[in-house]
Amino acid sequence: MIRELENGSLYMDFVRSFADDPVFSDPLLLNEKQVQKNLLETDRSPDKHMYGIFENNQMIGLFVFYVIEDEKYMEMLVGLSRLGKAYDEMFDYLNKNYEGYDADFIFNPGNYLLRNKLTEKNAEFCEEQQTMYFTHVPLEDNDDVVAYSPEYYQQYCAIHDDDGRYWTGEKTVKAPERFHIYLALKDNVVVGYTDVTYTFDENEPIDLFVKEEYRNQGYGRKLLTRALIDNEPKEMVLQVDINNAPAVHLYESLGFRVRENRNMITVHWRKI
Repeated sequence: MIRELENGSLYMDFVRSFADDPVFSDPLLLNEKQVQKNLLETDRSPDKHMYGIFENNQMIGLFVFYVIEDEKYMEMLVGLSRLGKAYDEMFDYLNKNYEGYDADFIFNPGNYLLRNKLTEKNAEFCEEQQTMYFTHVPLEDNDDVVAYSPEYYQQYCAIHDDDGRYWTGEKTVKAPERFHIYLALKDNVVVGYTDVTYTFDENEPIDLFVKEEYRNQGYGRKLLTRALIDNEPKEMVLQVDINNAPAVHLYESLGFRVRENRNMITVHWRKI
């Protein structure tokens, strides 16, 4: 049986039972700040919905979704269960109540139950990513990088990677309360950009791009350096595809280190 819930604190014993599980732990509940934001503050936001799956009055699954009804978009913030029947019931509920929505799922790559359900739905799987944390080593210069301004709107949006992303260039520009946008310039032409959150204790570059013909010229390094300088004294974390050796090398050269057992995978399910 599925029920919409209001108070996540009542189910913390169930949540904590997943903390060290290498297969079913949730990459969005790795620390107390994430637990607070993605689970315990759900009752304060009308856009966040928490669902419990119960069998014989015992919880067997807990899910939280962030829902934007006007855009018919949702994102799974929490997905905890070790039983296939819990995922079956959750997906049945989504099919009945969110028809026509796009949904993104971020979860532990080892969670074969959720992976199998999304495979059945012909969802689009992104590359597995690993988490890297900034360790505060000396930084380099950030010449040729400027903060976004409206005069660069067309150039920025023209090169922004919007394939499968919720945060398109247009949406990112409209969310200055959430993102800082930095642009790499060559003769006043935008050759690269990075979009970086700045309102959290632990911020993240959610996108980094340099035009192909300008790669290996230091622009990616300069963009990240500017983002890191502006973010201090807060922490910085990022996700990178595990097979993207050039990107991993770049991040390591700037002082990022891999955090073990923190991998995640993102899956896009179009039109529930």
